Amino acid sequence: MSFTAETRHRHPVFLGTPLDTYGFGLFLLCCLGALPVFWSGLVHLGEAWSRPEYSHGPVIPVLSFYMYLRELKAVPPPTGPVTDRWPGLALIALGLLAAIAGNLVGIPDIVTYGLIVWIGGLVLVGFGWSRGILFWPAVLHLVFMLPLPNMIYWNVTIALQFLSSEIGVWLLRVLQVPVYLEGNVIDLGTYKLQVAEACSGLRYMFPIMSFTYVFAVLYRGPVWHKLVLLFSAVPIAVLMNSFRIGVIGFLVDRKGIEQAEGFLHVFEGWVIFLTCIAILFAMAVLMQRLSGDKRHLGDALDMDFSNLGEQFRRVFTIPASGALIAMTLLTCAISAAWVLAPARASVTPERDSFVLFPMNTGEWRGERTLLDPEVEAFLGADDFLSSNFVSPAAAAPVDFFVAYYHKETDGSYIHSPAACLPAGGWEVFRIDPTRVDLPGTDFGGLTLNRAIIQKGLSKQLVYFWFEGRGRSTANDMVTKFHTVSDSLLRGRRDISVVRLITPIGEEETEAQADERLKNFLTAHIDYLPRFVPE
Repeated sequence: MSFTAETRHRHPVFLGTPLDTYGFGLFLLCCLGALPVFWSGLVHLGEAWSRPEYSHGPVIPVLSFYMYLRELKAVPPPTGPVTDRWPGLALIALGLLAAIAGNLVGIPDIVTYGLIVWIGGLVLVGFGWSRGILFWPAVLHLVFMLPLPNMIYWNVTIALQFLSSEIGVWLLRVLQVPVYLEGNVIDLGTYKLQVAEACSGLRYMFPIMSFTYVFAVLYRGPVWHKLVLLFSAVPIAVLMNSFRIGVIGFLVDRKGIEQAEGFLHVFEGWVIFLTCIAILFAMAVLMQRLSGDKRHLGDALDMDFSNLGEQFRRVFTIPASGALIAMTLLTCAISAAWVLAPARASVTPERDSFVLFPMNTGEWRGERTLLDPEVEAFLGADDFLSSNFVSPAAAAPVDFFVAYYHKETDGSYIHSPAACLPAGGWEVFRIDPTRVDLPGTDFGGLTLNRAIIQKGLSKQLVYFWFEGRGRSTANDMVTKFHTVSDSLLRGRRDISVVRLITPIGEEETEAQADERLKNFLTAHIDYLPRFVPE
């Protein structure tokens, strides 16, 4: 049978519209056939949506579907054969390959990106390139339902905590409230407020960005108006969250610590969110007036809900085509291959627990230290060593820390000291990749990050790098790349971060502190392969 022309096998009317059982059946089979290959990404989405900052996630597909139906009114059924469906098949293949790659390396984020690409291909196959491209705003909007990759999430969270704290403290000082900021801890004297992860503002930023995107799509005005609205979402969310932190600090100073807890805290959050939306509406009205547009804002928004039911019924009239058959066969074949393929063996290298790490080496004497339970949970490491070493020949101690992860790609993420140190109140004065020579060791030397951090008059020297699978790297992005490639080629996903800190005394030079850390590394680095296997 030839499918150069679309063939319809219509059955009785369904929901008031003739149903193309053949085309809709192929579409439904394709969607069901895609479930196995995208399943890990869907589970990942469900887990992410249970977190407060991503709780808006389930609304995003609904809004995207509304935008799709809205655009569908401007795309009438074809009057002849559609011949430009095949570019969509290439996009389908790309999305499936991305999902397979994400499953192989254990990174569900990649699977979810592949899902959106696959959906875009689905639209192009269904409508053809020339008509399907009109639906790109609805497909692109699905990006807002995805959680940020952990590497980006933690860096953004820590940066926003610090920025919100700074602006909130500035507001408190304007209000004549005595306050001192140390990292993300606001000291009011009687009370101390910690600007925790939940107060970073991400739970406002993501839904506000999504709302602003939809608002800009529906807004009937100049393109520059839309761009201003889009680019205003993030600074408005940050500033209003900082205002919220300042208000909480003011109320705590005047009324007591209960103002920062319970219902009032949640209520303040909702007030800030609605205020952000009101500011966006006010900006749109202001830009209208400045450009001479006298319409009410409601008239400037394309909020026509008429005939959406009729457009929804068109989903059931998908015509059969050669591209649709090819899409269904390709999706089902790749999913079947993924399900039937033998499970890839994940290599678990033998290693010693950090409990066995030597505490006495030469003149160095070490003592294990405990982490705060919240810090340990935040760290998420499978094994770690936190210790303090002293030596009679050393003018100051060395804080030695190693965190080990069995499978860094399974959602866990190494928290780089470059991002975490500022949260403790330390200002990163300087950080540079540096080559350190370690003569007489098996390593011989390595390239690591050398940082000078300062809090008040106190200064410290920090060394840190990422170690694992026989590689020592200073850059976390390069480390992530090697982890993904080794997962694919070697079945290895283990990785660790190594960090050393020593104070720089008032009468001491940086060179002397460098020498102390080099001496410590020379004495201890050859132990690492026992605990961080090559």
